[in-house]
Amino acid sequence: MKKFIAVVAIVFVLAGFGLGKFNFEGASTASNASDSVKNMIGNVTNGIQQAVSGINSALPDRGPSTSSNLASLSYRSGSSVVITVNNNQSTLNPADWKGNKVIYSNLDSLNRTSQPNTGYLEERNLAGDTLRVRQIVKPSGWHQKFSNGEAILNRGHLIAYSLSKGIAYTGQYNPDLQSGDQNNPKNLFTQTAFSNQEIQTIYESKVREALKQGKKVIYQAQAIFNGNDLMAKGVQLQAVSTDRSLNFNVFIFNVQPGFQFNYANGTSRVDRSMTVPKADAPHANN
Repeated sequence: MKKFIAVVAIVFVLAGFGLGKFNFEGASTASNASDSVKNMIGNVTNGIQQAVSGINSALPDRGPSTSSNLASLSYRSGSSVVITVNNNQSTLNPADWKGNKVIYSNLDSLNRTSQPNTGYLEERNLAGDTLRVRQIVKPSGWHQKFSNGEAILNRGHLIAYSLSKGIAYTGQYNPDLQSGDQNNPKNLFTQTAFSNQEIQTIYESKVREALKQGKKVIYQAQAIFNGNDLMAKGVQLQAVSTDRSLNFNVFIFNVQPGFQFNYANGTSRVDRSMTVPKADAPHANN
């Protein structure tokens, strides 16, 4: 709306300038009048185009803002695997941090983790790797494949194992639990090894660092599915600390170098032309 009002104002200013010039200069013949009007219209049109261009370049690139917008995106080979959402600013409210817990959303009718999981985290939730166990859950769209002996898929945690020490399947903190979340179906989705190990860990590390500093953090992760697809197009991660020193909001495409995925069912095929750069992650702080 602000952009529209600005453009309308520019139109009137430019139009007034053109008309005024025409009235002062006058036109001795109908032909001259016609030429003057054409020139005036051309000047106004050019002015509008330049003004709109300036307005667009001055506006912040806020990026997609809803899960439906994100689900409609398609990854292009060679482009950045990370997109900032809402100008990389979390929509979470730091004032909502009241107690240590994780809210695990229920699976949907297609057995997918399609709703966000939200952790209200503190330093005691930091977990080491010593108590990890073998994962056995098969999330929706699970069709494992190997390349050069390496798995191309992971059982991706929405709330990372390393951030969920002491959190029970109910989401409540239990001091008797020494490990992080492991085989909770409400917290796992089919994620590419690249997306999980190369990119998502960057943001999880930022949350861990904030927790190590004694900060309280609200961290939310949501697997983004398009329609009835069984494999997520990507995952949205956002976090904010109660002092707002940590603040990010990003979408990570669920892609793997050298492979194309059928997100409807999770199957894949080799495609050596698919390249995915290891781009630097956007800054997470204000």
